[in-house]
Amino acid sequence: MTDFQLYFELGREHIMDITAYDHILFVIALCTIYQIAEWKKVLVLVTAFTIGHSLTLALVTLDWISVNSAVVEFLIPVTIFITAVGNIRKRNTDFHHKASRTNYFFALFFGLIHGLGFSNYLKALLGNETEILGQLFAFNVGLEAGQILIVSIFMGIAAVLHFFFHIARRDWILAISSAVAGIAVILMIETRFW
Repeated sequence: MTDFQLYFELGREHIMDITAYDHILFVIALCTIYQIAEWKKVLVLVTAFTIGHSLTLALVTLDWISVNSAVVEFLIPVTIFITAVGNIRKRNTDFHHKASRTNYFFALFFGLIHGLGFSNYLKALLGNETEILGQLFAFNVGLEAGQILIVSIFMGIAAVLHFFFHIARRDWILAISSAVAGIAVILMIETRFW
């Protein structure tokens, strides 16, 4: 197995790891307000998250910044909660271009926080290697592929429920976002650092 394949698989497994479901929750919260016909918007949104994630992952791995992991572990569910509550507030809104741009900004910004959460683990995996850009690139490509798979499955389920069971978009957003927000509150309580 090449280095690219190894780190690609690590990135894909990182996002799809059910025991580290905070990333899955965040990706679901990001795409809950969109319908399957809006897949291009969702792809840009997920990519914005990956860009943010990649940036802080690289900065910590290259020893350009250091972070308090306890604070980061608390901030990750905060980002999930904010995204879910934002969805609940927007559930009756017509999702126009301005709202999409705001979502892209939040995805990018929150991606920065999520990247910090995994950076120490990846840094330990890389050890003393000096040429790590290829591994970082492969990891983030794997992360993006995993996110796209999760979003595809989630949006496919949403489309089936809308089409066959006529679940209103507003009700779908409220149900999923409320559940995600509730889980995020539990995670915040479990990871509080004070």
